[in-house]
Amino acid sequence: MADADGHPDVDEFDLSAVLHALSDTNRRSVIAQLAAEPQGAEQFCSVFGLPWAPSTRTHHFRVLRKAGLIWQRDVGNGRMTRLRRDDMDRVFPGLLDAILAADTADRAPAG
Repeated sequence: MADADGHPDVDEFDLSAVLHALSDTNRRSVIAQLAAEPQGAEQFCSVFGLPWAPSTRTHHFRVLRKAGLIWQRDVGNGRMTRLRRDDMDRVFPGLLDAILAADTADRAPAG
């Protein structure tokens, strides 16, 4: 059962929700930035450099959180975010790596 903040247990992960969350370029960018950090690293939501108004940012991070891709905790007047890589890799082995590799290839300059 999901906790009070909407973080699902690993047995509640749903592939459709994960793929939906990763279908948005900016949300994928958040996951890519977190994946580039050392395991367990946390970032404030505001550091991702995204073109979202605060209310829109709340929505997009909720989508990522409810899909099980991120874990968030309140710190003062902000939220710290970390990637749930171990949980994702346990439930969907290789999925994050495949999506991040494809996303990197899509962003590479043609040539």
